[in-house]
Amino acid sequence: MENKLNITETIIEACKIGVKNALHLLIAVILYVLTVWIPYLNVGTTIGLYKLIVLLSKGQMADPLSIFDKENFEKIGDFFLFLGLQSIGIGAAMLFMFIPAMIMGIAWEFAIYLFIDKGTSPLKSLSLSYDVTYGEKWRIFGVLAVFGILISIIATVFAFIPKVGFIFVAIIMILAAMVYVAVIAVMYRHFSEKADLLLAGKPACCCKAEAPAAEEPAAEEPKAE
Repeated sequence: MENKLNITETIIEACKIGVKNALHLLIAVILYVLTVWIPYLNVGTTIGLYKLIVLLSKGQMADPLSIFDKENFEKIGDFFLFLGLQSIGIGAAMLFMFIPAMIMGIAWEFAIYLFIDKGTSPLKSLSLSYDVTYGEKWRIFGVLAVFGILISIIATVFAFIPKVGFIFVAIIMILAAMVYVAVIAVMYRHFSEKADLLLAGKPACCCKAEAPAAEEPAAEEPKAE
């Protein structure tokens, strides 16, 4: 049976990963904000933030200092080419009203991570992201929608606490941002596995392997008289 993205399991696992890495992710965001005004460096650190999500998808601890890794700057040319292709594609989809653009945005949601993780070209990354999300776009939308609704409900409840409600809401929003990063990481792990199959020339589905057919017993040789 084909393995599909599970909305409930994705959010539950993302909460665990997000809380576990909350401090590291918070430090990474603070470092990014402090240096985002520096030309050229801000491009490398932006790529580094995307790489953090790739690391989380692999079960690794987020290293805040990794946003400054030298290898981030090796992809700058292709990074701008990727952004250009993505912008042109979504812009063209906008000509056909909002819905096609939204669908393409979801279809290409994981292209940047495939580009960074798999080393595929910008165009191949967009194409690969479209292929691996085929048939699961509404599941991706469902995960993000359910997550957004849950955070809105929790924040609204705490907002009614007299005097200190806004403090709780601020804390919830910070934690929500950390968990959101983990949500993307968990979803990317699912689609990354499908991408590996496609890159290996196999169907992008996780099917249970059929049990090998039992070998028929070899015919007995006639006994010598």
